[in-house]
Amino acid sequence: MPVAEFEDDRSRYREQLVSAVREAGELALARFRGPLKIWNKDNYSPVSEVDIAVNEFLQERLRDPAGQIGWLSEETEDDPELMQARRVWIIDPIDGTRAYISGLADWSVATALVEDGRPIVAALFAPVEDEMFVAVAGQGATLNDVPIRTTDGGLDGACVAAPAGYQKRLKTFEPGLVAHPKIHSLALRIARVAQGAIDAAFASGNAHDWDLAAADLLVHEAGGALTTFARESLIYNKPQPVHPPLVAAGRQRHAALTALVQEHNISR
Repeated sequence: MPVAEFEDDRSRYREQLVSAVREAGELALARFRGPLKIWNKDNYSPVSEVDIAVNEFLQERLRDPAGQIGWLSEETEDDPELMQARRVWIIDPIDGTRAYISGLADWSVATALVEDGRPIVAALFAPVEDEMFVAVAGQGATLNDVPIRTTDGGLDGACVAAPAGYQKRLKTFEPGLVAHPKIHSLALRIARVAQGAIDAAFASGNAHDWDLAAADLLVHEAGGALTTFARESLIYNKPQPVHPPLVAAGRQRHAALTALVQEHNISR
């Protein structure tokens, strides 16, 4: 594909995705803190009628008429043919459902287009704060159309968002780290690293493709890295869409944190 056509292709998907995600976020915001039908899925994680409504809205808006783009969502049953698709929409209609149903602000709509296992276009919308994060591979990342960058530096004084168990162990070996209050949406937690609002973020094991794909592209296009503790990049749309413990940060700090967790086996 010629370079100009390649760029036009991504720009078209960017416009489509941003428009759909903003409308989806507005749909969810209209029902926020209102009465909701809520139930538990088989894994006992909660889901609301708004998760389903947003999923259906995005599925309609992003549907590929040619049927060449697959669909992977937290709220849609897996399709075995998905593995054959070179391009796949990976969607979390509401990332941070517990926050959403509890009336907390830190939830988001997280979406990405993945090609050959890696995200190439991403839009993540935090409706309560009216924050739209967007990234296109090779073109950088923005928050409300303003370019964003990760922070960098050493570990002393670095602000880190992580599960409570990780925070405790990290502080044991690096007392200068500053614990950030919990961010319920994992995608938004990592987007805050891309934004430079926090310095690093951790995810425990069992995060899924839909939690990560959009934030992954955001943090990389903002100059940082999101990898496993062994510094392996994530590959999406595999038979099992689940990932081991992860860390996101600016490149220098990411190297220091992965060295720290490997040295002290912090994931165990």
